[in-house]
Amino acid sequence: MKKTRVLFVCMGNICRSPTAEGVFSALIAKEQVDHQFNIESAGTHAYHIGEAPDLRAQKAAKDRGVSLAQIRARKVIFGDFEDFDHVLAMDSDNFEILMQACPEQFKNKIKYFLDFAPHLDTREVPDPYYGGNYGFERVLDMVEDASIGFLDSLRQSGEVH
Repeated sequence: MKKTRVLFVCMGNICRSPTAEGVFSALIAKEQVDHQFNIESAGTHAYHIGEAPDLRAQKAAKDRGVSLAQIRARKVIFGDFEDFDHVLAMDSDNFEILMQACPEQFKNKIKYFLDFAPHLDTREVPDPYYGGNYGFERVLDMVEDASIGFLDSLRQSGEVH
């Protein structure tokens, strides 16, 4: 059975996208569909390659029962556009960078992650890096909502059973 491959993308891959990777991975494990997926995250910039997620992101996620400890930052590579079924951007800056780098035939794979949580009335997962702890909690709230919506969308399309 072919696995659905999902790549979450932010700028440095130490706050938002690893949070999304961890939260979505926890959700699909809870729903017992994790065997149908391959989940990763990456950044559009190479600032933090090989680093663990921001300690504040790790703590906020851990407080909600989600571990990010095994995730290491990496940069989006050209092959990701072909390899992944869904490339989910955390904000418009990263969405635009992805669209510019992506070959035309794969652009349909790139979406805003928060489009799967339309009730939030935004497409932007704010970068919590320079803020206080509240920013990490807000990111978690948004990512949790979008994760549920994304999984529901995959189920409705028949991609996940």
